[in-house]
Parts: sequence; structure tokens; C-alpha cells
Amino acid sequence: MANTTPEIKIQKIVNEFSVNIATVNGSGSQTANMTLIRSIFKMGIPVSGKNIFPSNIQGLPTWYKIRVSKYGYLARSQKTEIAVAMNPKTFTDDLNDLIPGGVFLYADHIKEPILREDLLLCPMPVKTIVKQANPPRKLRDYAANMVYVGVLAYLLDIQLDTLKSALEFHFKGKQSAVDFNLSVIRDAFQWAENNLEIVSPYKVQPLNLTDGCHLAKGNTAGALGTIYGGMHFLSWYPITPATSLPEAIHAYAPGLRKDPETGKNTYVIIQAEDELAAIGMLVGAGWAGLRAMTATSGPGLSLMGEYASLAYFAEIPIVVWNVQRVGPSTGLPTRTAQGDVNLTYYLGQGDTEHVVLIPGSVKECFEFGWKALDLAELLQTPVFVLSDLDLGQNQWITPPFEYPDTPIERGKILWEEDLEKIKDDWGRYLDLDGDNIPYRTVPGNQHPKSAYYTRGTGHDEYAKYSEKPEDWEKNLDRIKRKVDSSRNILPEPEITTRSGSKNGIIAFGSTDFAVREACDGLADEGVKLDYLRLRALPVSSKVLEFIRKYERVYVIENNRDGQMHSILSLELPDRASDLVSLSHIDGLPLCAEWIKDAVLEEEKS
Repeated sequence: MANTTPEIKIQKIVNEFSVNIATVNGSGSQTANMTLIRSIFKMGIPVSGKNIFPSNIQGLPTWYKIRVSKYGYLARSQKTEIAVAMNPKTFTDDLNDLIPGGVFLYADHIKEPILREDLLLCPMPVKTIVKQANPPRKLRDYAANMVYVGVLAYLLDIQLDTLKSALEFHFKGKQSAVDFNLSVIRDAFQWAENNLEIVSPYKVQPLNLTDGCHLAKGNTAGALGTIYGGMHFLSWYPITPATSLPEAIHAYAPGLRKDPETGKNTYVIIQAEDELAAIGMLVGAGWAGLRAMTATSGPGLSLMGEYASLAYFAEIPIVVWNVQRVGPSTGLPTRTAQGDVNLTYYLGQGDTEHVVLIPGSVKECFEFGWKALDLAELLQTPVFVLSDLDLGQNQWITPPFEYPDTPIERGKILWEEDLEKIKDDWGRYLDLDGDNIPYRTVPGNQHPKSAYYTRGTGHDEYAKYSEKPEDWEKNLDRIKRKVDSSRNILPEPEITTRSGSKNGIIAFGSTDFAVREACDGLADEGVKLDYLRLRALPVSSKVLEFIRKYERVYVIENNRDGQMHSILSLELPDRASDLVSLSHIDGLPLCAEWIKDAVLEEEKS
């Protein structure tokens, strides 16, 4: 009989808890963890999963935290109600991380002492069950992980048919793999049913809150949005955590972007030798009239600064995705942060300021994938999409993506018939319409007037080299006005109001999930906040109006220095003292508990 502690009694809690699964990196736990999260999702229950893993290939500890919430709260939770310990090196820490009354599942061959008496203990005979399954040697670790899937299925009442469906999705029709893994799960389930004396207070019960939704990663969504946005050219260099975005483009584009008559691809993908080459190719492709993009992270973006500045000044449309990780330097490649706000917004030498889109959901990653390409060509400027590891690499519930409902925006391009109508000399940097956006031609235009010099050096309105002070000042000021005018066409902020709010709160990106949960918790304690989620830089007038409306506005960020707070303070210096920076970074996604405590502390002051 298993050594359990059945005497601990806790009120039954349904569809509202967190599970922390501790394994060794490289042991194949991802298949088991994805089977669990997809099974719960298929039961109609809101769920999210966060993969916390080291940057080496294998050997170090890794964790997977599953959040189950009938209220739809999907941010990381500080509390852990259920822990699965498969790694001796983190056994004690995983044990101590549990709340009193929590459920502790562990491989019974781990002989570390258990000194707590306030837990429900569940030692699992992992090696015995795996031996019964008799897998090939290379699959033993995978089979071991399926043991905790089966035991959790018994304890939590996860439906076995949803586990089977999740395995079929994962193995994509490989029936032998489905059958083997399902057999291990059933053996573990049967063992738990026959031997466990404990009754878990935490249960799942079917709901219908995920109907019509999908589980997807932000990077996958961004890739699909880019493809549907008419991307012609992708150049990239591998870097964590952005690599899966171009890889997803490479996987999906062959089936979505072929000429129906010739069967040829309507796009080009190049893996460059480094980040400098990647953005160099990108600028060349954008200059040639292709809808061009790349994806990188902080260290790679740092290397791209000179080319980004060239594209800004020469007014070449490109799109760059920055999937943020922890810096400075190499930092923590596999942990999340929002520390590249300033780097992205001001990237480049001299007076440079970029258009930045900031998705806060998987659905917006898809939307901004195509919208970034449109904006880049419309404005003739680099457009950056600022995502992060948490949003890009983890699985999130999302409604179906919406196909673009507007024609592709190519901007102000002159073709042969357009140039024929122009009697005077054409000027590449002339502002003919008063909107600060000049006209351009692209290679392939055969009209004699189509040619011009593209310069990263000083030039006049006709693209002729110039060092005249008046030419430099006029050109640079026009570009500044052009970027400033984008405020009127960029995605508007999303505002949520509560009756009786005196103060406000601003956040952006993946912190949205934690902020919304925190605001609900604060309201329960009598602190009501109106909430604005930023979706783009430079900020719109609605953001400034929001700040002016309240006595105090909290700015939430997953970085050390409050970078967005600084940008907003520069935008509205007369209200800078009313903006309160609440920033925090430890490599993990922000959680609602920290935000709530930080706001309450400020409210006391």
C-alpha cells in the first residue's frame, strides 16, 4: 500500500488550481505535459501552460506549470496546489513550494526526506509501471512521464477519452505511438485506482468555456499572420525564443503560398549567417518592393541597429519581430521579460524613433503579423512587433484567427502609368500630399523617370547627395512628423472601466493576463482601477487622455527600470509625477499576486 496521508481534509475545489511538474530537461516531458493541458482544454476548461526550462540542451531542471481556472485566469500563479516531482535535484524545493494541504506526487525511487506533515503524499512506482510496459530503452524516459499523466488523470478526474484525443493530435496519426503511451497512462491510472488512499480535493469537471477556441503559441500565430499578410521575403538567424516563428513560416508557407498555375512558391526564405546578414538582406528586399520580415530577440536586435537606422532614414519598409527574453547581454535566453522597450523604440544612431506594435494575445499576434506589413509599406518605415517569450513560446487559449478583411496595403508606389502623368522631375523624398509620406518606385519599373539613388547619407528631396543644413533639417523633421502621424492609424489602446475608479493602471503585452486578474482582486478589496492596455508606440491621444483623467496611474512592466513609464513621462511631462512605475523582473511572467500587492502598497502611501 502506498505511504499516503489520508487524514488531511480540504474542501473540494473544482477547476481552480495550479499544477507544477518538475522534470529533467531533455527527458521528453513535453509530450506528457502537452497531453495534460490539451486534455483539460478538450474538457472545456480554461487552462494555460508555462514551460520554464534552462538554456542548455539537457540535464538541468525544467518545470511546466499548468493553470486551471474556471474564471479564465491564465497568468502564472504564485501558488502551487499540486506538484509532480520527477527530479531528485529539485525535490525539496518542489515540496516546499506547495501550499498547506497540497498534493505531492513523486517517483518513489527518489529517497529524499519529506519533513512536511501538511500535504497529501502520493509516491508513484514509476520504474515498476515502466518495466511492465517494456518500452525500448530510448523511450523509457517518455514512458516514465506518462506515469504521472495517468496518476493525475485518476486524482483530478481527467477523462481518458480526452487524453487519447490529445495523444492523437500530438502524434499526428502515428497509431503505434498513441497506443503505447495510452497503455502506460491506463496502467498508471489503474495502479492509482487500486492503491491510493488519498482523495484529491482538486478536481476538474467538464465545462463549455473553450468551445470554438484553439490552443496556440504566439509565435505560430505571428507566422500565420505574416503569411496571410502577403509576405514575400523572410531572412532570419536562429535565436531563442524567436526561432520558432520563422520555423512556423517555413512549415506552413509551402501549403499556403504556391502559385495555383505554376505550383511555384510565391515567397523566399533564407537562413542567414548572422543577424547582420539577416537584416541586410531584409533591407535589400524591402527596397526592391518585397514585403519583407525577420524575427529575432534582444541580442540579435542589438546587432541590427545600423541597418534599422538605414531603413528608417532611407524610408525602406521592413518588419522586425522582437520576441523578448531576459537581458542584458546573453542574459537568460529561455526566460521572459519586457526589457527591450527602449531598445526597440529608439533603435539606431542619431534621432531615431520607430513604429512598434505590441500584441497582448495570440489572436493579436496573428493580426499584427499582417498589419505590420501593411503599416511598413504605408509609412515607408521599419515596423517592429514587440512580443516576448511568455506570449510567443507558451500555449494559450485563443478564438479563431480572423482573415484580413481589407486589401493588402502597398502604400504610395508609382508605376509606369503614374510617372507618365508627372510633367516635372520626380523627387523620391518630396512630400507632395502634405502627409509627410513621399512616393517611391521599385525595381522593375521601366519608366526612365523611375530611378533614384537610395542614400543613408544626407540628401535633398530629389535623393541627391547634400550636406546643406536646411536639407538635413527639413528631411529629418519630415520623417519625425511621419512617424508621429502614425499615432492616428496604429491599433488603439484597449480600455476597461469600473464604476467609481479614481486611479488607473497601464500595461502592455503578455502582462495583460495578470493585470486583469489583479484588477479583479483589487476591486474585491475596494480598490477600483480603470485599465488601459497599450498596443502600439508612439502612443495615441487616447493614452494621454487616460493619464490626464486620474489622480494616479500605475504603469506595470516586466523589466527593472520601468521603460514604458519613462516613455509615457516624456510624452506627458506635466503629469509625470502622477505616473507610478511598478516594474519587476526575475525571469518569470508577472503574476497577479505581485501586481495586487504592489498596488496596495502604493495605495497605502
